[in-house]
Amino acid sequence: MTSTNLLGLDGQIALVTGSSSGIGKATAIELARAGADVVINYHGSAEKGDAAVAEVEALGRRAIAIAADVSSESDVVAMFDEAENELGPLDIVVSNAGIQKDAAIAEMSLDDWNAVIAVNLTGSFLVGREAIRRFRAKGLRETVSPALGKLVFDSSVHQVIPWAFRVNYAASKGGLDLLMRSIAQEVSTEKIRVNSVAPGAIATAINAEEREDDKEAMLKLIPYGRIGEPADVGRTVAWLVSDAADYITGQTLFVDGGMTLHPGFRGNG
Repeated sequence: MTSTNLLGLDGQIALVTGSSSGIGKATAIELARAGADVVINYHGSAEKGDAAVAEVEALGRRAIAIAADVSSESDVVAMFDEAENELGPLDIVVSNAGIQKDAAIAEMSLDDWNAVIAVNLTGSFLVGREAIRRFRAKGLRETVSPALGKLVFDSSVHQVIPWAFRVNYAASKGGLDLLMRSIAQEVSTEKIRVNSVAPGAIATAINAEEREDDKEAMLKLIPYGRIGEPADVGRTVAWLVSDAADYITGQTLFVDGGMTLHPGFRGNG
């Protein structure tokens, strides 16, 4: 190891997709808190992107906001170009951007299927592929980290738990699991670490209505007894890309309060 502070990310540059709000924003903030400069990616609100930049800068780190659609190959390449031109070669890439378009299977449109797969799975492929290319071009900076690069995908407990009425989302996350593990198998010999985090029920805008309407039912699925906060995931990512986790690759860390323990089966169901 090159540093006595194995949890620190000083001197490293991170890009987090979909980081103007929710889990992505919390991840960007936690990476900055650990010492990294951060590229904020957004697709939609420039105002939210600028607000996330301001929060990172308030922690004493450099930050920029870049608009890009992760399902567009040209947008992804341009985003990486701008990130490196502004802040320098990337050490950490977090592929977080994702969407939901829910419907019962018989009513789900092909457009809604394709939209979710395009962002959640194809977008992860495009971001992951470009990250590998940039890590290789950068080269190993042993004074910064023993890893050539750290790539983290934001998956979901629904990479393993079926999710009726959301088959497009569940399929995208199931595919993401094998995308991550296959990339890790391919590039680990180059000292590129590839992992995923898989959040369970996290308090974000996407599930605000569900939490308001039926919080008690949601809590029955969580043995630990609370709904997670975005920072729970952000702190996990910050640890996973630190040198303290240098021997970890090809793994999914479930940040779910025990949801994947299937608590309904306690006492034989």
